[in-house]
Amino acid sequence: MAVSPETSAGSEPAQSASKDAVSGQATFVVVANRLPVDLERLPDGTTRWKRSPGGLVTALEPILRSNQGGAWVGWAGVADAELDPIVEDGLELYPVTLSADDIAQYYEGFSNATLWPLYHDVIVKPEYHREWWNSYVDVNRRFAEATAKAAAHGATVWIQDYQLQLVPKMLRMLRPDLTIGFFLHIPFPPVELFMQLPWRTEIVEGLLGADLIGFHLQGGAQNFLYLSRRLAGQPTSRATVGVRSKLGVVQVGFRNVRVGAFPISIDSGKLDEQSRTKAIRDRAKQIRKELGNPERIMLGVDRLDYTKGIDVRLAALHELLDENRVDPKNTVMVQLATPSRERVESYVQMRGDIERKVSRINGEYGEVGRPVVHYIHRPIPRDELIAFFVAADVMLVTPFRDGMNLVAKEYVACRSDLGGALLLSEFTGAASELRQAFLCNPHDLDGVKDAMEQALDQPREDGRRHMRALRRQVLAHDVDRWARSFLGALAQDGVAGRALITPGEANEKS
Repeated sequence: MAVSPETSAGSEPAQSASKDAVSGQATFVVVANRLPVDLERLPDGTTRWKRSPGGLVTALEPILRSNQGGAWVGWAGVADAELDPIVEDGLELYPVTLSADDIAQYYEGFSNATLWPLYHDVIVKPEYHREWWNSYVDVNRRFAEATAKAAAHGATVWIQDYQLQLVPKMLRMLRPDLTIGFFLHIPFPPVELFMQLPWRTEIVEGLLGADLIGFHLQGGAQNFLYLSRRLAGQPTSRATVGVRSKLGVVQVGFRNVRVGAFPISIDSGKLDEQSRTKAIRDRAKQIRKELGNPERIMLGVDRLDYTKGIDVRLAALHELLDENRVDPKNTVMVQLATPSRERVESYVQMRGDIERKVSRINGEYGEVGRPVVHYIHRPIPRDELIAFFVAADVMLVTPFRDGMNLVAKEYVACRSDLGGALLLSEFTGAASELRQAFLCNPHDLDGVKDAMEQALDQPREDGRRHMRALRRQVLAHDVDRWARSFLGALAQDGVAGRALITPGEANEKS
């Protein structure tokens, strides 16, 4: 979606649509917490639209652009913004207004202080507050109502992620003519953990409003199938359907709801192409020079979140330095940490702990002008990030729990030179696909240290062989294949779904 950062809200390229232009004509609707563009308020009081970062926009934009009559329902990113629908490049955007109180209770509260830690193995204790739940219900209802207004009769609707788990049932009640899919982008927890949730039955029944429910891994799908039987009293059976997935079936009244695993991926071909450009290669060489031309560079790229295991890799490096297994004169670590949820107390504490660990390592082992750990706490432009991938000898991906972790796949896609090594936590969805990585248990510090040392010291030919196998997997199973597998399964329900053609399918039929 071509949205210029300089386009002001209400100006010509992104004009407000008239009522007639957005009267429920969208045949394919994406519903997500955020729109693919954010409304930015500038210091002078004016506003402008800018493209949203993140994998969800990258994954779904080509599908929306290839289907005439596509629409996106979501929040514009600022509080109390009452906005009319926007038409941009033939795509209708339906903003859902969130107040400051909604953001505090629905988003920061129930979504990110209740569901997020619960779904990530209770690394931080979830908080259960009735007022947060009430706000979650209210906001989900508003998303469902906005979607019902946007969708044409018989349209296909694809709802995204944990913030909107009640929308499928609410939308089904408003618009039984729709074909509804839901995909969860984070892990789905073990049954014993999910049962902590006071509103567990409401969540399961909310999801069962969809025709197809997708998870990254088969384990998440199996957990949900068990819960649907236990909490919603629905019989389940097994059935084989479609590409790469065995889908379970849940009978809900006269409907069959299918549940399966659809591992998400990246636009690996585009990343591979970008990483080969002269500008990126030159910048990668410059990065190595700016770091003092060390023999080995380790890289971490994460949103600053307690699930990501940044503290684990720092602790492992510290002990390797203490034990003289890593030489600080020829090895550096770069940690790029994107700011995240900075008003949430647990995140504030975590940032302080990580920055103290960085300071301690540099205080004990750094030299003037030569720190061992280079820590950057701000967003990094995309081209710069790709250059870091090309420059790094070892990619450190050590989450305690992660639905997929696309950074691991992005690193592999950028290594057309077959250089580099990937150290990957066993508890990422990516670990089930990237078996040639150096896999580690982030709860086992000695195991992380050993894997880190092996990745740093691997023989060149072994490294090339491993990277070749990793790239074969990532380049073959890209984001287009993920979307086609999900939408192809969803298309088996209803005329609207069967009429939907994705870019990959169009290429195959031509």
